[in-house]
Amino acid sequence: MAEDSDQEKTEEPTSKRLEDARKKGQIARSRELNTFVMLMTSAALLLMLGEKMGNSLLTMMRTQFQLSRKIIFDPASPVIYFKQLMIDGVMLMAPFIAVLVIAAIVAPLALGGWVFSWEAITPKFEKLDPIKGIARMFALRGLIELIKALLKFLLILVVAVALSKHFLADLIGLGSVPLEQSISHGLNIIGICFLVLSASLIVVVVFDVPYQLWDHSKKLKMTLQEIKDEHKESEGSPEVKARQRRIQMSMAQNRMMTEVPKADVIVTNPSHYAVALKYDPNSNGAPTLVAKGVDLMAAQIRSLATGANVPLVASPPLARALYYSTEIDKEIPAGLYLAVAQVLAYVYQLKTARQNHWDAPLPPGDIKVPDEFKQGI
Repeated sequence: MAEDSDQEKTEEPTSKRLEDARKKGQIARSRELNTFVMLMTSAALLLMLGEKMGNSLLTMMRTQFQLSRKIIFDPASPVIYFKQLMIDGVMLMAPFIAVLVIAAIVAPLALGGWVFSWEAITPKFEKLDPIKGIARMFALRGLIELIKALLKFLLILVVAVALSKHFLADLIGLGSVPLEQSISHGLNIIGICFLVLSASLIVVVVFDVPYQLWDHSKKLKMTLQEIKDEHKESEGSPEVKARQRRIQMSMAQNRMMTEVPKADVIVTNPSHYAVALKYDPNSNGAPTLVAKGVDLMAAQIRSLATGANVPLVASPPLARALYYSTEIDKEIPAGLYLAVAQVLAYVYQLKTARQNHWDAPLPPGDIKVPDEFKQGI
């Protein structure tokens, strides 16, 4: 299969390839997009809740650490106060953490959707191979990651310098205002800076998302041979399908042959075609074709019929018309009712003559077949 491996992967992935890749956890993912969503969510929360959280922390410090001499010398009291302080701190941070957890779950839905795969988290020891690791470093993906890292560094540096110049006077002035106001104003400045720094990463996201989509599509592309192999696996190879058809035909022929001795008459060509008909006069249906064949199969039908004393009637036009117009186990078409009725009438006359030891009647001489059944014969 060396020549297969040399083929270029130029074909778009099939739906089966995409489904298999998704089951393995191989989907388009942008860590930069996920990081951007998390950072923007954190910045927005800090701006909305920062002042409240700062004042709450200040209140906690004042109430939990301003202890009387009696409480300090009680061995159990500090533990109780510390425990309450921890509970208050967790409750204070709970809404912030809860929103971040939701953002972490929702962010992947923006690109690729949410997928859980055991195969994706299974340790792969080949990733520890240093040679392959070096090869990945100098591959295109390694170069792209280096460019993204440099781009993020430059963006953060430029934006941070601009923000420090803009808020420098405000930061210096925080020492001259009351503590509550200083905390509130300081957290507001931190929230704005955090939000602007996070928003600057949109440049990296705009670059990374199309690249991840392109890279994922490139990895899943297939060669023509892979598409052929997949088609064989899903639909079955031509050889196997041909063998299955042969088995099915053989089984159908065997079932058909078991019906020949039960037939009422065999209409023949007389040598090339043979059609077995069965008719139940007690039913409301038309005569049914129970077996048909040409050449060797027709000879086998005639042989079985002779051994079972099933009458053979030679009528080339009718035999060919029945063969081409009627499938096995189906009723004959209405256009052939009259012609078949002539044959069945002869068969019943022949049966009566045999039972009474009379002279056998003459077979029908000229059986008329409608012109529409002669087309294609």
